[in-house]
Amino acid sequence: MELPIKPKRTLIGPTPRTIQLEESVPHGMTIRQPHRLRSMQRFKNILVLYDRKIGDEAALRRASALAERNQARLTVVEVVEKLPRDLLALLVQTAETERDLQERFIREREAHLERLIASIRKKGIDVGCAVLRGTPFLEVIRAVLHDKHDLVVAAADSWRGLRAITFGSTSMHLMRKCPCPVWVMKPRAGARFRRILAAVDPGLSPVAADATNLKIMQLASSLARTEQCDLDILSVWDFVGPDLDSIRSELSLEIREQLVDRTRSAREEALERLVKQVDLNGVRNQVLLVRGDPAQAIPQAVQEKNVDLIVMGTVSRTGIAGFFIGNTAEEVLRQVDCSVLTVKPDGFVTPVTVEG
Repeated sequence: MELPIKPKRTLIGPTPRTIQLEESVPHGMTIRQPHRLRSMQRFKNILVLYDRKIGDEAALRRASALAERNQARLTVVEVVEKLPRDLLALLVQTAETERDLQERFIREREAHLERLIASIRKKGIDVGCAVLRGTPFLEVIRAVLHDKHDLVVAAADSWRGLRAITFGSTSMHLMRKCPCPVWVMKPRAGARFRRILAAVDPGLSPVAADATNLKIMQLASSLARTEQCDLDILSVWDFVGPDLDSIRSELSLEIREQLVDRTRSAREEALERLVKQVDLNGVRNQVLLVRGDPAQAIPQAVQEKNVDLIVMGTVSRTGIAGFFIGNTAEEVLRQVDCSVLTVKPDGFVTPVTVEG
C-alpha cells in the first residue's frame, strides 16, 4: 500500500512559521476519505471556444483529455461575429448577396471544425461542433444556458496571456458573466502543469458552508492529482474594518497588536477547517496564509512560485473583507500571465438570457 504524501502547511503572517496539520498515519496504510469529492470528474458536458487564436489547439487538447477521462460530452464552437473584409470584397466581384456569402463561409467553418474533431472522435470521445453567429461571449453563454454545459474552456485573447487582455475581451466577459466554471488557457501553456494555486477566502464561522471555496479546493486538488503536480492553497487577509483609521489613532499599540493577532488566529482556524474538508491524499501541497493586499499578494505568489494555473472565484462572499469581487479580482487577472480556472458561487445568475 502506498503511504500518503504528508502535506506541508506554511502559514505566513508578519513572521513566517510552519505548523503541521496532518493526522498520524500507520506505516503502510492509506487513509480512505470516500465522502470527499474529486471535483474535476463532475464535468460531463464541456464546451470549447475555438476562435482561431494562438493557443486554441492547446486548449482543445486539454479539454479533450478531460472529456476522455470523465467520459464527458465535448462540444467545439466557433463564433462568427461578422464576415472577414477579404470576403466582403467579393461582393463587388460576384453576384452573391451578403447573406449567401455568409452562409457559404459558415459551411466552410463547419467543415473545418468537423475535420478538427475527427481525430478526437476516433478516441471514442462523444464530440460535436457548431458555428454560432453573434458576439462571441454572448453566444457562448447562451449555448451554456441552452445546452447545460458545465465547463467552458478557451484560450486567452492575447498571445501574451491574461496580462494583456482588456476588460472588454471575450475572456474577461466569460469570467464575469458565464454561470459555469471558465478555464482560460495561457496560449503557450506547457503540456503538463507543475504548480497550481488555489486562491481561497474562507469564512470565519465554524458552521458556515462556504460552497465557493469548497469548489475551488476540490477543482484545484483534483487537477493537481491528475497532473501529479504541486498545489499551493493561498488565503490573503488583513485587519480591516470601517473604523480602521480611528482604531489606529485611538488604541494603544499593544491593543492593536492583540486585535491583529486575534484576526490572524481566526483566519488561520477558518483556513484549517476548509482544508480539512477536501481530499488531499497523494497531493503535495502547501497552505499559505498571507497578510496583505490580495491584488498584490496573489500575483506575487504566482510569479515567485512560477504557478501554471490559478483556481479562484470571481464573486465575493464577504463583501469588503473578501477579494473575489469586481475590480480587485480583475486587477489580479490583469497582473498574471498563467492559465486561470474561475468559478461562481451557488445561486449566481448571469445577466445574459437565452433569447438575447
